[in-house]
Amino acid sequence: MAEQIRYIKLNSQNDEFLRKFNTVLKDFKEFKLINANDVLKPDLLVFDIDSNPETMMDRVETILKTDKIGEIFILSDDLDSKNLMRAMRAGIKEVISSTSDVTEIQGALKRFLERRQEKIVYEDKKPGKIISILGSKGGVGTTTIAVNLAVALSDLHKGDNIALIDLNFAFGEIPLFLDIAPKFHWGEITKNINRLDDTFLLNVFSDYQKGLKVLPSPSYLNGHRSASPEIMQRILGHMTTMFQYVVVDCGQSQDDSILKAIQMSEHVLMVSILSLPCLSNTQKIIQSLTDLGYSEKENIKFVVNRFTKKSEIPLKDAETGVGQEVFWKIPNDYKTTMAAINQGKPLKAIAPGSAITRNFSRFAEKFVEKNDESGKTKKKSGFFRWFGR
Repeated sequence: MAEQIRYIKLNSQNDEFLRKFNTVLKDFKEFKLINANDVLKPDLLVFDIDSNPETMMDRVETILKTDKIGEIFILSDDLDSKNLMRAMRAGIKEVISSTSDVTEIQGALKRFLERRQEKIVYEDKKPGKIISILGSKGGVGTTTIAVNLAVALSDLHKGDNIALIDLNFAFGEIPLFLDIAPKFHWGEITKNINRLDDTFLLNVFSDYQKGLKVLPSPSYLNGHRSASPEIMQRILGHMTTMFQYVVVDCGQSQDDSILKAIQMSEHVLMVSILSLPCLSNTQKIIQSLTDLGYSEKENIKFVVNRFTKKSEIPLKDAETGVGQEVFWKIPNDYKTTMAAINQGKPLKAIAPGSAITRNFSRFAEKFVEKNDESGKTKKKSGFFRWFGR
């Protein structure tokens, strides 16, 4: 396994200290020094507080509260007991001075690496699940489903990390559905794939709510390189070490990168509405995915969107035509859904008590059902199973 790179930023004008620190870094292949204006948030920030200790300590505490930096080393030649106590309470692990010799700086960096290593729990953690949403045709609602499923998963498991990924390359709409203005998108990863690590990915993602991060696609065709299957495998594989659930909006595309995502998915939600063209496409796509080995049939879930009991095509006929039972039905609620889309909000923010919002909450539970005492997964049976009750 390749050594993970830890990024360091230096906030100091002390030439003597900078010289010694840069000399020490030459002996550490685990570290990379980045510029102060680099978009990456560092794993380690070395912060000189001597210019104005009280004000600088305020900044240190504020930075640490954002939880976007792994650690801060305080650089000070004259730290009084009051600010030393503040530093300890804020979680500062190392205080160094410009007079620290090379051995002391080396020791501080080694202890930092040991603390970081203790936080790596990937070996003891199950890989995250990839849930891909694929449409039988354009306009069947894959983005609505991806957005609201991701939000429901995030609400269901407080504290768990959920990633929502838009693979509608060049024409993705997830930012519109959540009213966010992301600074970065897929193009940043494809241009900087060799920088791929936890820190880089977390800085490319946009935060929507606690526990839910969003990675949109470029909003227009501007020369960004699309994600090849190899890049897709590398990125999604890394994401499964970082997130418990990775929800992927595949749209209706079936290019090579989408097929790689499907191949890596534990669940492929094949979305259709109860119309003959959509059902015909659904059957063909499911057969193609299974025949070509991109997915096992049991991993593909037939999802009916905009379901109404008054459909001209009965549900049983749809299942017979597709050759697969319906895994989940999402009720038709055009008014609420369009209100959510037009306001850039998930359904729970528009109509928290509506049937369609409750439906998505139960839908999310299907992917995280707990085991009963016998070790078997509890399942609902009969008529109510298909209605999510």
